[in-house]
Amino acid sequence: MLYCSEEVREALAEGRAVVALESTIISHGMPWPQNAETAFALEALVREQGAVPATVALTGGQLKVGLQADEIERLARKGQEVVKCSLRDLAVVLQRGQWGATTVAATLFAAGAVGIRFFATGGIGGVHRGAERSMDVSADLPQLARSQVALVSAGAKAVLDLARTLEYLETLGVPVIGYGTKEFPAFYTRSSGLPLLYRYDVLRDLAKALKKQWSLSLPQGVLIANPIPKEYEPEAAPLQAAVERALEEAFAQGLGGKELTPFLLERIRQLTGGLSLSANIRLVENNVRLASRLAVEYAGLPA
Repeated sequence: MLYCSEEVREALAEGRAVVALESTIISHGMPWPQNAETAFALEALVREQGAVPATVALTGGQLKVGLQADEIERLARKGQEVVKCSLRDLAVVLQRGQWGATTVAATLFAAGAVGIRFFATGGIGGVHRGAERSMDVSADLPQLARSQVALVSAGAKAVLDLARTLEYLETLGVPVIGYGTKEFPAFYTRSSGLPLLYRYDVLRDLAKALKKQWSLSLPQGVLIANPIPKEYEPEAAPLQAAVERALEEAFAQGLGGKELTPFLLERIRQLTGGLSLSANIRLVENNVRLASRLAVEYAGLPA
C-alpha cells in the first residue's frame, strides 16, 4: 500500500537529493486553479535546485510517494472532496480506496518510511490556542519527534499558540533551528518575539549538523525555521486583526479538529483580500527552495 514512484525510488537508491511535499495544500489550502499552479511550480522549484520532488498523497488504495502530473491535477480539481488525511485516517481511507491529501504528519510518516530526509511545507501544525481546555494539539508535533526528517517551514501557522508549540517541541526533544534567524517565525510574518537557541547561516554547516543528529540514532526529526522573505511579508497589524476575527468566528461556530485550520486560513484570506494567500504561496516557495538546496548539500557530504 506504500508505493514509491520509480523516479523517487531510483534517486534514493543512488543517494541523490529528494524533497517530500505534502498534498493538503493542494486540496484544502488553496482554491482551483491556483492550487494546481502552485503544486506544479513547487515541484519545478525542487528540480531547479537539483533535487527530485516527491509529492505525497493517497491515490485510491495507495499511499503514494511521488505523484504524476494527472494525479496532482485530480487532487487540485477535487479540492475539498478529497479526504484530509492525518495519521489516524490513513488505514480507513486506504481500505475504502478513496483519494486523500496528506497533512504534515502523514507526509512525515510516508517520507520517513521510504528514507526521504527532507520535507518542505508552509507552516506546521502545533498547539492550538486554548489547548489547556480543548487538548487540541496537532499530530504534526509527535510525528516529527519520531521521523528522521528535516522539516523546513515558516514556523507554525499564525492561528496557533506559538509559545506553547515551541515548549511542546522542546518536551519532545525536537531541535528547532533558525536559518538566517534567531527568532521563531510567525508564518505570515518574520517575527514572533520568541527566541531560538540555534541559528545557521551556512547551508553546509546546517547539513553537517543534520548528519550529526542522525548519526546519534536519535529518532527525532529537526524543524528548520525559515522566515518569509522581507519583500513578501504583509503588514503585521491588519493581518493579526484578521487572525483574531477568524478565531472568534470559529469559536462562535464551535469548530474544531480537522475542520478548524482550513476554515481559519480561508477566512483570513477573505478578510485580507487575498493578501494572506499570496504570502502563503511566497513562503512555501521559499521553504521549498531552501529544503531542496539543503538536500543537495546533504547528499554531497562524505558518507
